[in-house]
Amino acid sequence: MEDINKQHERFMEMALMEAEKAAELGEVPVGAIIVAQGRIIARAHNLTQRLNDVTAHAEMQAITAAADYLGGKYLTGCTLYVTLEPCVMCAGALAWSQIDKIVIGASDTKRGFSLIEEPLLHKKTKVISGVKAEEAASLLKAFFKLKRK
Repeated sequence: MEDINKQHERFMEMALMEAEKAAELGEVPVGAIIVAQGRIIARAHNLTQRLNDVTAHAEMQAITAAADYLGGKYLTGCTLYVTLEPCVMCAGALAWSQIDKIVIGASDTKRGFSLIEEPLLHKKTKVISGVKAEEAASLLKAFFKLKRK
């Protein structure tokens, strides 16, 4: 059986591929996938520019796709892999979804949910941070460096 850390890295690599798709579209490169029973049930990336919708974050897109796949609003038994720490809006949606686990790549020191003192996630949700953090952060840095030119 695959080591759990290797599994987290493998799924995060897939989320990073989603982030790269976002960058190709001129979107902030954040990608997300949701896994249930070892299978990917949702893939998403930021679409705020394309959809002209400030709520079209990768996590929100993934939550919607996973709920549709499962046929219900709760994501119990699921794990979200996301390349950047979710913002407060996404953390709230994740709390309502009752997702089991969130695996985060890079931290977001400006808008991440961990900056808030009140716990925003569901009390049973486990969080793992720093999986492929350097890769996720360098993708974001490269994107914004290009934008500033």
